[in-house]
Amino acid sequence: MKMIKAFALCALFAVPAAAQQDIYIGVAAKNARDGKIRIGLEALTPYTPSDPREQALAQRMGDTLRADLLFSRYFEVLEKLPGDKAAQETDYWKKSGVSYLLTGTVRQLKDKWVMTAELKGLESGEAIVQKAYRGLPVNERAAAHRFADEVVWRLTGKKGVAHTKIAFSNDSTGHKEIYVVDYDGQGLTRLTTDKSIALLPRWSADGSKLYYTTYRYGNPDSFEIDIARQKIKPFSVFQGLNIAGGVSPDGTEMAMTLSRGRDPSIYIVNRDRREARKISSGSGVDSSASYSPDGRFVTFISDRSGNPQVYTVELATGKTQRLTRLNWCDSPQWSPSGEWIVFAGREKYYDDIDIFLTDVTGGQLRKLTRDAGKNEDPSWSPDGRFISFTSTRGGGRQIYVMDADGSAPHLVSKLPGMSYTPSWGP
Repeated sequence: MKMIKAFALCALFAVPAAAQQDIYIGVAAKNARDGKIRIGLEALTPYTPSDPREQALAQRMGDTLRADLLFSRYFEVLEKLPGDKAAQETDYWKKSGVSYLLTGTVRQLKDKWVMTAELKGLESGEAIVQKAYRGLPVNERAAAHRFADEVVWRLTGKKGVAHTKIAFSNDSTGHKEIYVVDYDGQGLTRLTTDKSIALLPRWSADGSKLYYTTYRYGNPDSFEIDIARQKIKPFSVFQGLNIAGGVSPDGTEMAMTLSRGRDPSIYIVNRDRREARKISSGSGVDSSASYSPDGRFVTFISDRSGNPQVYTVELATGKTQRLTRLNWCDSPQWSPSGEWIVFAGREKYYDDIDIFLTDVTGGQLRKLTRDAGKNEDPSWSPDGRFISFTSTRGGGRQIYVMDADGSAPHLVSKLPGMSYTPSWGP
């Protein structure tokens, strides 16, 4: 199947500069303000200052870099104000109290661009990292995302999320199709043209593939999208339900809902041999499987006790534990740290659906959303600091992102139609 828009960074190349250091540095408390690292951000410089194309390119890439750094919550970003005479002084940045400075240049070639960027420590004056990128116009934002995440890594030792993407289903064409979008709502790309019901995308462990459920042939089958090759092929086509829940941390197995017996149950399917083994037992419908980050457990939803609740099962022993006692639960996902499971639920029958957290013992329950429409389909960012979800708070069903404690919810992108089942990529 031909995809509507290419989704790959094949034309984007990161070229390491000579001064790059393959390390990250620790940030002492003296370099932080209110827990945030102070960084100076110089406006990116056009290689040819009089070239309006390069001026516009510098502005766009600089805006993306700034937004990425601010979203990370790690940094306080300072910039020079136009017309500020003090900003022209050579020691301006040291007087401003910043510990690190970001600078860069951009150059527009015929059909490509080049960006160089540097992060240096002001106290030492030495470069912490230097990078050069070149690519096609479609990938200019990707370069800024990559460098922003490089800065996060160098100064915190943690992976950033600026270059990650969110996959989801949307019905703006009259059918539910699978799309991906950058974490910040830009770069929308449609991946399927099934002209049916396509939903519940799930990323492979390395982010190279997406699995989703589609009714393109009448049965709810699971298909695989190879992102780089732009190829789509069947993955699991057993008669009845074939719903991908999540890929194991080592990438070799998939936790799925299959209806091979009287009731739908959770199975582990080997990705290469397509062999399936059942891991949930008992009466009732079991669905929405998700691996723990260490691969030892799977969480899922079951209505075996009456209403759907969150359960976990230990794969080695089959020991099953119930974690919730609400009126209704759905879509549990294990946090990357392994400490929490996020899910959609409602406490009472007449309540709206909200996003909750439970710890792995079921002893702690935290409600993250309230009084803001129906909130469903939660998915963790790969660093475990943010959660994407769908909400009707703005009228239609759209994708939102909030901090993992429920604060700072915001719309990712206002799209036509309704959006469903987001999955944040690795």
